[in-house]
Amino acid sequence: MKTLSSILFLIFISAYSHAQSKKNVFFDQNIMIGKFHTIDQLEELKKGELIQLYTERVKEITTILPYLALTNEAGVSLSDIGIKESSDHLKSLDKYHEETTETAESTNEIISEFIPYADTEKIVWAILYFEEIIKKIRIGANGNF
Repeated sequence: MKTLSSILFLIFISAYSHAQSKKNVFFDQNIMIGKFHTIDQLEELKKGELIQLYTERVKEITTILPYLALTNEAGVSLSDIGIKESSDHLKSLDKYHEETTETAESTNEIISEFIPYADTEKIVWAILYFEEIIKKIRIGANGNF
């Protein structure tokens, strides 16, 4: 029983320290899409699947854009780019993360309410457009546009 308690304690500490270390990160990998699509692939999908893709792409763009002059890479912390991890900076970043989460929820609601009324081909076009924006974001300032 003592060993089980020790293991659970270590898991808790590991999870807690991992969560704490994420507070100083601008954004993490989980908001980034994993796949880009062709028009043919998108045209094979149902409207509900397209709306999900649409939502994911809007989330990535709106999350990364405010930080674009600082970084386009997930997992970058304040200290990684030379910003002091003062309590004021950490509070600002934490507050922005909270507000971004609320905004994302609101955006998801508006998308799920209105985008189903859009023509399927316009949703496909928007997804392709968003994916081009994301590709350019990921290339970064030093890449070739």
